[in-house]
Amino acid sequence: MVQRLHEGNREKKYLTLHNITKTFIEGNQKRAVLRGVTVDFYKGEFSAILGKSGSGKTTLLNLISGIDLLDQGDIFLDGISLNQMREHARTLFRRKNVGFIFQFFNLLPTLTVWENLILPLELNQMTSPPDIDRANELLIEVGLFDRKDSYPDRLSGGEQQRVAIARAVVHDPKLILADEPTGNLDEDTGKIVMQLLHRIVKKTDKNLILVTHSNEIASYSDRVYRLKDGALLRVEKP
Repeated sequence: MVQRLHEGNREKKYLTLHNITKTFIEGNQKRAVLRGVTVDFYKGEFSAILGKSGSGKTTLLNLISGIDLLDQGDIFLDGISLNQMREHARTLFRRKNVGFIFQFFNLLPTLTVWENLILPLELNQMTSPPDIDRANELLIEVGLFDRKDSYPDRLSGGEQQRVAIARAVVHDPKLILADEPTGNLDEDTGKIVMQLLHRIVKKTDKNLILVTHSNEIASYSDRVYRLKDGALLRVEKP
């Protein structure tokens, strides 16, 4: 039976990391990427997590999404324990409730822009007229409605990431996770993409957690954390 977080003091929390620990074996040694991290994330907020390369930022996103499992502790998304779900249940939960934006876009090259966009809808059996209308509206919002029949290799990097942003929100997930979303873009294109991501997330009232090594990217957020030596600490905005 899936455990639920006690409803008593949740207020506007949507995500709780409770005493989470993750360790990897490297050669003959253990390396603790996360050491007893406990933190709450709040509804409607854009949270940024700063950290150097190798600090464990991507690992943390994989744990939050249920792709990887913790060594210790628990993660509650909308009050539901991810760590106590079986693998198939976690996959279905992630498919419905989480949207991803990756550094390298991760669009399927054999699918058109439109086919990439509606893939989350098809996987979640959300193909009613209102769902399709929302997908069209998102393509208009990201400025690519006229490219819906194009394949990803015909788009620039910035255009591909705009499609990826639309794909991440099209199925109305509870949480958007973004892993260095501007890391493969030039500075000017990165700013345009961040402004678009910020606008769409706020317009749709989505919860966003973004990991980055850039203070400038973190400055778009409402709340900033720093991941260092296995600890996740609240810091002032850059």
